[in-house]
Amino acid sequence: MATAKYKKNERGEYTARVWDGTYNRDGSKHRKKLTSKKSSADLERIVADFKDKVNNREVSVYSGQTFTEYAYEWLSISKSAKEQNTRAMYANVIKVHLSDYDNLLLVEFTHSHFQQAINLQLDHPRTCQQIYITVKQIIKSAVRDHILPKSAIDDICDDISLPKYTKSDKRPLTALEKEAFFNARLDDRKLAFVSILYYCGLRRGEALALSPSDFDWTKNEVRVRNVIVFDKNNGTPTVKPYPKSNNGIRTVPIPDAGIAKIKPFVDGNNDPYLFHGQNSDLMTLTAFIRMWQSIIASMNAACGYNANAKKDRQEKPITGLTPHIFRHNFCTSLCYEIPKISTKMIARLLGDSERMVLEVYSHIKEDQEDLTGSLNSAFTE
Repeated sequence: MATAKYKKNERGEYTARVWDGTYNRDGSKHRKKLTSKKSSADLERIVADFKDKVNNREVSVYSGQTFTEYAYEWLSISKSAKEQNTRAMYANVIKVHLSDYDNLLLVEFTHSHFQQAINLQLDHPRTCQQIYITVKQIIKSAVRDHILPKSAIDDICDDISLPKYTKSDKRPLTALEKEAFFNARLDDRKLAFVSILYYCGLRRGEALALSPSDFDWTKNEVRVRNVIVFDKNNGTPTVKPYPKSNNGIRTVPIPDAGIAKIKPFVDGNNDPYLFHGQNSDLMTLTAFIRMWQSIIASMNAACGYNANAKKDRQEKPITGLTPHIFRHNFCTSLCYEIPKISTKMIARLLGDSERMVLEVYSHIKEDQEDLTGSLNSAFTE
């Protein structure tokens, strides 16, 4: 009679420690404990099946990494090609909001840990969204790396309770803001910058990356091919040789009304970039903020606001105005010209998706709808 390969222990179980294909930090092989309550033969089958799965990389491998150690490794490898500010967002989430798990093994991270990280930021819905996005991607990566089982995605990430987050509404310029733009006393540089936003719909970074050579006055158009991004930590500018997306590389006609406000500054500028710092080719984030605040101050002055008033000082009539509002105003203005211009062409001018333009157009049509009139017309007896 053949001798059983595995002996029964005091608990009545047959056990074996089998190498899972990985190594401990000291270089020794890491082994996984396998058990059977049936028989030695049954355990032999389990061991053989496990070894096949190890060879085929179908089982989770042992990892002595902590959650944050793996998170930083994921960030450096999987997100190396992402935008600088996107990487900064991930890094901030890991450093600030996941630091409680510096000493927790990745394989020990649970649904409760995930929910706890969210609960600590419930007053900040956008932050909760960023934590959720980051952790879920880390868990998915760990599953792909065979450190966590496939079930971990559901076990850890399903049914996470998030506070409601509502994106701020995109809006065009108000009538007051438009009037202030037309009447503000701005120098040539500031007037050219705001006019590029207003008449051409460029993003802030696209406008800041413009060179005099990007303008073709024989065709009255501007070529968009670069974008400036700011490091969120120190405001240092970097030029990217391509805009936000492949659609971002484009040529935009300059309306007649904008030429007189843009051309004088462009023609008188021989610098590598139109909008630069005092001692550098590129404008820093701090310098841009100063310029933008000065533009808003001039627009408020055009509305009659007196910043130097000592008594009965009014509230500023214009607040919260951003460069992106000018871009959204450009899109909205063109949407009112449909069907003379197509949504596809508007998207091309914006360097954005047609879906975005359709969302703006749909919103405009909703505002124009006469619900009561339509109902009365539809159900006239």
